[in-house]
This record gives sequence, structure tokens and C-alpha cells, in this order.
Amino acid sequence: MSLNILLVGGTGSIGRHVARIATEAGHPVRVLSRRGGDVTGDLTDPSTLTDAVDGVDAVVFTHGTHGDEAGFRDVDYGGVRGVLEAIGDRPVRIALMTAIGVTYRGGYNTSNRAHDWKRRGERLVRASGHPYTIVRPGWFDYNDDDQHELVFLQGDTRTAGSPADGVIARAQIAQVLVSALTSDAAVGKTFELVAEHGPAQSDLDPLFAALVPDTGLDGALDADTQPLSEEPASVLADLERIRALAG
Repeated sequence: MSLNILLVGGTGSIGRHVARIATEAGHPVRVLSRRGGDVTGDLTDPSTLTDAVDGVDAVVFTHGTHGDEAGFRDVDYGGVRGVLEAIGDRPVRIALMTAIGVTYRGGYNTSNRAHDWKRRGERLVRASGHPYTIVRPGWFDYNDDDQHELVFLQGDTRTAGSPADGVIARAQIAQVLVSALTSDAAVGKTFELVAEHGPAQSDLDPLFAALVPDTGLDGALDADTQPLSEEPASVLADLERIRALAG
């Protein structure tokens, strides 16, 4: 099955692999960029995203920013919100990349609340009513030469904030994101992605199928470390608006 894919974050280190792997699999890919991409749009300005989502069957999010909390709010979270608003109620498959440890609010997450905003973006995707898969990769490209066996985890219990949480090759992250778009077993699943010593698997469906599906606004086995009752009013309003778009 061929899907018209919008790639958000296509100029980044993961996005370039997604574009290659998706194209090799026969999926037309449209890269969103503020300048120089296949389609122009600004993640901080939802009004610019209408043309970007026109005619797409799927969206892969690999975007992200570095810096202060405002950047994470406006880009990591705001970009997901803006694209979902632009899509509206059309049936579009979503694959969202966030990060391992995204539910952990201590230590390395206290200075800029980056993970808080990524987790809020996850919740928007779950609230949207679209078929989705959320992938939380470990540390990029710290693999040993023989460390490529994919492992899907749930519960987000690895919180060292270092490669001790798990490692994964960038190309393998892209492979999982693209594979999720056409796997029925991947729908409604959230998981952490790492690699252990051993060869890579060619068939990912058994790994997707073994996962516990999400039933609410958080990952299936996530701890309730970010209660909705404590969220800002603007975030709760965003969730309600995205829910309403789903009808």
C-alpha cells in the first residue's frame, strides 16, 4: 500500500533517513520546511500548514528543537497541534517520534521542561482520533557494531538521562516509523525503542503486535507523573479543540 506522506522534520538527522526509507518502500514523500523543502510551512504559524497537509495519507513527525522552554512549546508541541488542526477530521495515519524518558519529570527535565511539551504533543495525537503510533527512541547511534536487534519497551521506566537508558541507530528509528504506517498491529501503540546485541529483524509486525494498546491520553503503561488536573488551561483547551475536530 502506497501512502502520500508529509514529513515534518525532514531536514533533520532522522528525517533524512525517513525520506529515503519511505521512498524506497514506494511512498511519495513531501518534506515540510520553512524554506527549501517540497512544501513551505512554519510550525509556529498554523495558518501556513494548510497546503502542506493537502492530499496526504500520513504524517511522520521527527521534528524537534533545542533551547529554552518557549522553543519546545512552540515547535515540539505547537508543531503537532498545528498540523493536526490543519488536517481536521480527514483520516490520516500519524507516526510521532518523541524520546525515551519523556514521562520523567525529575533531573534532566527540570531546566527547560522539554519532555513535558513532548508528552503534551503525544496527548494531542491520542486525542485526535487519527490512527497513530508513537515511538520514543533511545540515544541515537551509540550502538556497538553487533547491536541492532530491535526491542520495544513500555512504561517509560528508563530515566538515567544517558545512553544507559538504551541506544538505537538513526536509520532503525526511521525504519520503525515508516513500518508503523502500514502495520495494523502498530495502531494505537506507544513504546520506547532500543537495540540490543543481535541482528536486526526484517518483520516488525510481531513486535508491534506484542505491545499493549493505549486506552487514554497517555501510553498504556505510563505512570501518571503529569496529571491533567495540573496542566495549564491553554493545554487543556488545545486537547478539547483537537478532540472536537475528530468529531
